[in-house]
Amino acid sequence: MIRSLVLSLLVMVSGAAKAAAQDVDLSARVTAAVEQHVLPSYARFATSARDLSRAAYTNCNAEDEALRGAYHAAFDDWVRVSHLRFGPSETDNRAFALAFWPDSRSKTPKALAGLIAEEVPAGLEAAELMQQSIAVQGFYALDYLLYDPTYMTMGAPEYRCELIRNLSEGIAVRAEEIDGDWGQYYAAQMIAPSKSGAYHTTNEAAGELLKAVATGLQFTEEARLARPLGTFDRPRPKRAEAWRSGRSLRHVVLSLEATRDLTAALAGETSVAARLDGAFETVLNNATFDDPAFAGVKEPIARLTIESLQQYVNALREQVVAEMTVALDVSIGFNALDGD
Repeated sequence: MIRSLVLSLLVMVSGAAKAAAQDVDLSARVTAAVEQHVLPSYARFATSARDLSRAAYTNCNAEDEALRGAYHAAFDDWVRVSHLRFGPSETDNRAFALAFWPDSRSKTPKALAGLIAEEVPAGLEAAELMQQSIAVQGFYALDYLLYDPTYMTMGAPEYRCELIRNLSEGIAVRAEEIDGDWGQYYAAQMIAPSKSGAYHTTNEAAGELLKAVATGLQFTEEARLARPLGTFDRPRPKRAEAWRSGRSLRHVVLSLEATRDLTAALAGETSVAARLDGAFETVLNNATFDDPAFAGVKEPIARLTIESLQQYVNALREQVVAEMTVALDVSIGFNALDGD
C-alpha cells in the first residue's frame, strides 16, 4: 500500500519535475552538497575519531564512561558519512576497515579471538594492526571489546588494552586520511569536473552524490532492517547492526538524517525538495519506537512496527530516485549493492 501511494504521487509530479530540470544550476547543487554536507561531515568524523583515540589512551578500561562516550560519538559520525562510499573512503579499503559489516561469516569475532589468544604482536602496534585483515579492525571489532562480556574478559588485560588503543588509533588515522583527501583534492574534482579528474562532467558528479543517497537508503532497508527481521518463523535479532552496544535503531535514524541532508542540498529550494523532505520526515516519525537493538523482531506486534519502517524506507528510496533523477536530469547507474 505504501509503495502504491508513492507511485501514484510520482505520476502526478513527473511532468512538473521534468520542466523544473531545465532550469537547474547543477553545478551550484553539487557545490552545495560538497561544501554543506560532505566536507563538514567528514571533518566532524575526523575530530570525533581523534577524540576516541585520545580517550582510549587515557583509559582503556572497556567500561570507562568517557571511553564509551567517545566511541559512541565517533561511531555516530561514521554512520553520518557511511553513505558516501566513493572516492577517498574507498581508497585502500578505508570504509571496509572502518566498518566491516555485515559480517555474515563471523570473521570479526574469530579474528579478534585469534589475536587475543595468541597475543599476536601486530595487536601491540597501531600501524601493524592496520595492515591486518579488515575483519579485525574498526568499529565492529571495538564493539566486541567494549560491549561483549566474552571479549571484555578474554586473554590478558594488558593485551586487550593495547588492542582497544590501537583499534581506536586506526579509526582516527583513517578518518583523518579521508578528511584530508577530500580537502586537498577530491572536493575540487567534484565541484569542477575535468577530463583529467575523477569526474568529467557535472552530471557525473551529481549522479555520484545522488547514488550515495540511494545506496544509503538501500543499505538501511536491506542490511540494517532486513537482516534482523529474517523471516517470521526465524527472526534474527543478533544480526542487527551493533546490537551489543544498543545502536541498531540509532544507525537507521542517523543514516536517514544524513541522506535527508544530502538530498536537501541536491534538491535546492524547490517543490521537489519540500516534498522529499516531508517524505523523510514521515519515515523518521516511524522510527521513534523504543527498541534500540531490534530485539522486538521476535514479537509479533513489535515486529510489525519494524517491518513497517522497512517498507517506508524502501518506498522513500524509490521516491527519491524517481523524483531526483528527473529533477536533476541525471542517471545514477548501478551501485555495489545491486549485485552482478
